[in-house]
Amino acid sequence: MARTDGRAGTEEERAAAQAGLPPDALRRLEELEAKGGRGLFTSDLSVNEFLLVKEAGFHPRGLVFGSSIYHIGLQRRSWAKSQELEGLTQAMYTARELAMSRMEAEADVLGADGVVGVRLDVNFYEWGQHSAEFIAIGTAVSATDRGATETGSWRTNDGKPFTSDLSGQDFWTLVRAGYAPLGLVLGTCVYHVAHQALGGALARMSANTELTNFTQSLYEARELAMARMQEEAERLGAEGIVGVQLVERSHFWGSHVIEFLAIGTAVRPLRADHVIATPQMVLTLDS
Repeated sequence: MARTDGRAGTEEERAAAQAGLPPDALRRLEELEAKGGRGLFTSDLSVNEFLLVKEAGFHPRGLVFGSSIYHIGLQRRSWAKSQELEGLTQAMYTARELAMSRMEAEADVLGADGVVGVRLDVNFYEWGQHSAEFIAIGTAVSATDRGATETGSWRTNDGKPFTSDLSGQDFWTLVRAGYAPLGLVLGTCVYHVAHQALGGALARMSANTELTNFTQSLYEARELAMARMQEEAERLGAEGIVGVQLVERSHFWGSHVIEFLAIGTAVRPLRADHVIATPQMVLTLDS
């Protein structure tokens, strides 16, 4: 599924994205940027993650996030038909992309090369059952050695900060092995699974048999989400996707409407040779 919010990398488009940030956020970020990364930084990394990100050659610049409160409309569906609800799929996709683009805009204000430890959350509030807040949050980082890549930049080909949901430990391992994150890629599919006819349900009550309707519906929905995630990675020019997760949620739609979200970090090689660190034995002192 194509991006719909225009997350492109031109100066004009980045300026437009930054113009949508709250004034207080801009002031906070600009104060951090004025110090050139030498002053106070904020981060949601754990102590171990912080130290490993530093060891990988990156310095935290600040906690960045984006938010989008989105109204998710209703869509008609057939009680007896399994089908993708394309309107809901597009709504869930667009809302996340709006949040991610604002998080990237905050990283741009800091002059960061990327955002690590990205989390995507959805919160529902009392003011409306069909409204939800989509949040993207992570730690913006800058490379201490900008010549470590062949291009001299850790940013994507269109000049945006890279994004990754890898932990600090996985990020360190990835960079040490000669790979760089390109971007957090995702695919989503909201799918309605048809109800069983009453007669068929009663006939199968005492039988052990596969429910082929449910099997095929869930199979197809997952495949649609996976294919869209892979298409995003291909558009970024990635070599592969690591840390893929498949998340299933019904949100407020009920048991027969499910969102399938496929998400992972697209990566590219930094060099032709890759040195994989030898695994080390760790003995815990916990009782």
